[in-house]
Amino acid sequence: MKPVIKQIIKEFHLKKPIEIIDREYKIPLDSKKIISLIGPRRSGKTFLLYQLMREIKDKTNILYLNFEDDRLNLEQKDLKLIFEAYFELYPEKKYKEIYVFFDEVQEIKGWEKFVRRIYDTITDKIFITGSSAKLLSKEIATNLRGRTIKYDILPLSFREYLKFKRLNESIYTINGKAILLKEFKLYLKKGGFPETVNMVDEIHRKTINEYLDVMIYRDIIERYSVKNINFLNYLIRRVLTNPSGEISINKIYHELKSNGVKVTKDYLYSYIHYLDEAFIISILKNYSESLIKQGIKKVYPIDTSLSMNSLMGTSDELGKLLETICYNELKRQNREIYYFSEKRECDFTIREKNRIIRVIQVCYVLNEKNKNREIEGLIEAMDKFKLKKGLILTLDQEEELKVGEKKILVKPVWKWILEN
Repeated sequence: MKPVIKQIIKEFHLKKPIEIIDREYKIPLDSKKIISLIGPRRSGKTFLLYQLMREIKDKTNILYLNFEDDRLNLEQKDLKLIFEAYFELYPEKKYKEIYVFFDEVQEIKGWEKFVRRIYDTITDKIFITGSSAKLLSKEIATNLRGRTIKYDILPLSFREYLKFKRLNESIYTINGKAILLKEFKLYLKKGGFPETVNMVDEIHRKTINEYLDVMIYRDIIERYSVKNINFLNYLIRRVLTNPSGEISINKIYHELKSNGVKVTKDYLYSYIHYLDEAFIISILKNYSESLIKQGIKKVYPIDTSLSMNSLMGTSDELGKLLETICYNELKRQNREIYYFSEKRECDFTIREKNRIIRVIQVCYVLNEKNKNREIEGLIEAMDKFKLKKGLILTLDQEEELKVGEKKILVKPVWKWILEN
């Protein structure tokens, strides 16, 4: 195995530089912490590693391994061979600053103890990526004992999407606005997985389906030894065809029971947890004083493309995708997010320093049919949290409304994202 490891290390050092479009993440190279980049497959974690490596002048100071390389059939006992191979190639590096980059590290059982040993004895410049939230489990946190800094890596934001398409239009010119709106409509449907940005529709659709298949089989079925694949597929279809929808384990349990399907509530909780751990969905809690309503949560796909292949593209469905984009953008901003549901609903409440500081409503278009409902839900949340200003995000409307002493700003989602 050691010759194979040497070959992989050497191949990387001889590899020609590849073009990298910088992401917006600001990740320090010398934090003296183990940097963990976690997120869905194909979200760009590897290229973020490359972005960091570009800052290192001597590439032989880099030890990079992708543990999904089929040549690396490593077990825990083999991990010591990695540094044996590296130092046999470069014996002088024992006294140099080494940067270690391990890609998809969750593939190796017992990796956390190995990484901790490297940190304690060889180098404090360690960067790992993983496609599982399991990287953050209590057991791993205990083993690494506060030595890590975690970054959640999502698919491209709309700003990054424009950068990948090499567009730099102004939001303040008529022509610029028209181009940005057109691109945002594409982004709404096609999502932000970096590889897919310039793909034609048919190739894009097939590629997203492949991504989803890998997430399901590698990150759920194999990892958790799932036996009831039919039920797993049912649950995935249910959440992806209703992005931003509320989900209640009790409701699903009784639906299945009435149709003669025998499952326990613990079973249902586990499967929802698997989808969350594999970064297929993200779960939003309800900010409510009602214990019953606290048990109901909203579920968002990690990228709109995962849902779009299952939807017809109606205005109502596009509104749900628009809400998904807003949710993922708030996550990129590291906001503490909840939704509000009591007499009426408000899509997002943002908490900072133990108080709600902002409330946001999202709809595809604000019209006579939904205007009262959307405004009343926002006003109820504003009253609840004693706020004088609220925000409604739409596809392309912009105005300012006054309700008594309260002010509501209506703004296009794409403009809100670009101005942030």
